[in-house]
Amino acid sequence: MIRAAALLLMAVLGVLGCDTARADTNCVVTTPVTLAFGTITNGAAGVTNTTTTFTVTCSTAALSLLATASVRLCLGIGNGSGGSTIQPTRSLRNATTDTMAFQLYTNATRSTIWGLTPGSNPGAQVLDLNYNVPLVTGGSGTVTITIYGQVPAGQTLSAGTFSSSFAAADTTVRFAYNEVLLGTASPPPACTTPAGGGATGNKTVASGFPFTVTANVLPQCSTYVTTDMDFGSNAGAITGNIDRTSTIGLTCINRTAYTIGLNNGQHVLGTTTRRMQHTTNPAYFLAYELYRDSGRSQRWGNTIGVDTATGTGTGNAQTLTVYGRAPPTSGSLPAQGSYNDVITVTITY
Repeated sequence: MIRAAALLLMAVLGVLGCDTARADTNCVVTTPVTLAFGTITNGAAGVTNTTTTFTVTCSTAALSLLATASVRLCLGIGNGSGGSTIQPTRSLRNATTDTMAFQLYTNATRSTIWGLTPGSNPGAQVLDLNYNVPLVTGGSGTVTITIYGQVPAGQTLSAGTFSSSFAAADTTVRFAYNEVLLGTASPPPACTTPAGGGATGNKTVASGFPFTVTANVLPQCSTYVTTDMDFGSNAGAITGNIDRTSTIGLTCINRTAYTIGLNNGQHVLGTTTRRMQHTTNPAYFLAYELYRDSGRSQRWGNTIGVDTATGTGTGNAQTLTVYGRAPPTSGSLPAQGSYNDVITVTITY
């Protein structure tokens, strides 16, 4: 019995004295939630920040009571589908291929750009996991990773929904690992360290961590300017058409579709006859009409899709002409004096 106990003790010590591990290490990556910037304002005075997270869990099969594993991970993010560059900014694109600059960072202060290739500038993010690998159950370590996104301020943008997709080729996961049966495993020199060259093994996660970045720019118009329409002076009855024009000016960001409607004024007769009223004798009126075309055949009304004017913003000031006509008067002579009306302009975008 004494000899058998001594032989058993020697067998146990023989296992513990061996540094070569025979287990295997694998890493599993979850998929990040969409990195959504929400609504971005054209020419915004400040930056827009957002984040998304995902996790990496590395597991090693059971080794021994005192075994440990160390994993060095490189998580790389490429250009994305929105553009062909990482620096100085990546790009989001809308359906008409207009761009919006944005960037992805590895740190909360957004000072380190997240790149694709280990060891490059900007490079992949490098992370270390160290954990015990007990007998029977094995061991694992998990790390939560945050992607920090930012849209720079002061951009001249187009309206639309913007996005960039980061598929498998743009989200790489490479890792090297060391496993030891006794003591604390040291991390491999790099995530690309080959097996036998300073690491027990080296692998690539095929699926990566694909995700999408999104942002929206709402249609926007501003800087509205209108000019008055003056039909001038006339002695007695109006015997021929008096044609005049005025203008409506506005500035809309690029790709903003808009419509402009004109109501019937304050003194409409029925539903379609605009009239100017005498300023001191409200019993007298002069008829007139407003049109969208110089031939004065397309009445300018207020029903979208029927008689309103349409346009698309360019980012610069745009001017639309209102064509007016006061037709010949009929019946009794109009009262001497001034006539006017007020038209409400409705801009929809």
